[in-house]
Amino acid sequence: MRPLALAFTLISTLLVTPILAQSRPASPRELTVALASQAAQEALATCERAGFHVSVTVLDRSGLARAFLRGDGSTPHTPDSARGKAYTALTLGPIFNKNASSELAQLIAANPAAAAISNVPGILLLAGAVIIKSGDDVVGSIGVGGAPGGDKDEACARAGSEKIAAALR
Repeated sequence: MRPLALAFTLISTLLVTPILAQSRPASPRELTVALASQAAQEALATCERAGFHVSVTVLDRSGLARAFLRGDGSTPHTPDSARGKAYTALTLGPIFNKNASSELAQLIAANPAAAAISNVPGILLLAGAVIIKSGDDVVGSIGVGGAPGGDKDEACARAGSEKIAAALR
């Protein structure tokens, strides 16, 4: 290698590369199947300790299921409601700057003209799901269905999300 080419390579390696690396935004962590499973298990266990028979669905950022658990004694509709709540939080939450399906349900209830959004396939405007984030980036959502009240479902979903929060930072 020529001395000038060597000098240029050395300078770019020492000066330019670290500057470029610093200017790149950090990419969000992925919601792995291991993390999704941990979140689902924590949500289910939280509800079970409270005596609730629920199902839990964890979706990745594209709306595909990464984990699903149907708890013992949960009724047949709970898998659909858990998924619908998770899908609603994931797809509408970022648009309206909301982190939970309960916040979306309140927003839509306060605006009767927006009620038609509930006719979109897959949308279930009920409390019971939260968005999962890596920093400010949405990486998924977790929905719970089957407790006697969406607030209880959402508390279990939040417990699942909090279980994996540190791993997503």
